[in-house]
Amino acid sequence: MLVRVGCQFEYETWGRTPSLWQVRPRPDGDHRIVMESWEPPAPTRIYLDAYGNLCDRLTLPPGRSVLRYDATVDVTSNFDDADKGATEAAIEDLPDEAFVYLLASRFCWPDTLHEPAWALFGSVEPGWPRVQAVCDWVHDRVRYAPGTSTAGTTAYDVWESRTGVCRDITQLAITLCRALNVPARYVAGYLPDIAVAPPDLPMDFCSWFEAWLEGRWWTFDPRNNEPRIGRVVIARGRDALDTAMVTTWGAAQLQAMTVWADEVGEAG
Repeated sequence: MLVRVGCQFEYETWGRTPSLWQVRPRPDGDHRIVMESWEPPAPTRIYLDAYGNLCDRLTLPPGRSVLRYDATVDVTSNFDDADKGATEAAIEDLPDEAFVYLLASRFCWPDTLHEPAWALFGSVEPGWPRVQAVCDWVHDRVRYAPGTSTAGTTAYDVWESRTGVCRDITQLAITLCRALNVPARYVAGYLPDIAVAPPDLPMDFCSWFEAWLEGRWWTFDPRNNEPRIGRVVIARGRDALDTAMVTTWGAAQLQAMTVWADEVGEAG
């Protein structure tokens, strides 16, 4: 099916401000871009980072800047893949690419939550059942509350407060999985409301995670905790630091942000 995804940012700057953007879909995703428009306020330089994410470097000029991305994307009409019998691998059998997703990162500290994680989930069958148990626990016990966290909030902060937004919920689940020796990586992207009741809140960027089980990465979403249709991956990484939509160096103030992700028809 076809979905329309995109965003618009408005910034006010008080001087030339270098910035880094990750708002366009990854080039290696399961989606196919049918058409797109990319309207930055200044020339950009594109590169792929260490995680394969498409990054745009540009310098915002002084004053008001508007950046807009809009695309029509062909995505599968199926719900997220699932295999409730998927097993986990012993650490010595993990592929090299998965090892970094067992380690502590800026916002995810598995060593700090090692004992609580094993106390809560150590008796659950390893593999898919254990990862799903983590998602169920986080979904049920962490209250989604916009405005209760900041860009510096860690998974441990969320563990203590039991409140947060999408990225906080995802990072806590990632931390618990890593503490249980399951590689888990952070994913940021667009997620349309297909086959689900539309939320009361405005559309925003979404996050979920992928766990390494049965020789591949599988999608898990503790925020929604149900299979979904139409995910469009923007970026993957260790945590939200690696997948930030916008990073600026200088005096820049966000004035407005709009995000869209909507079904627009069937692919031809």
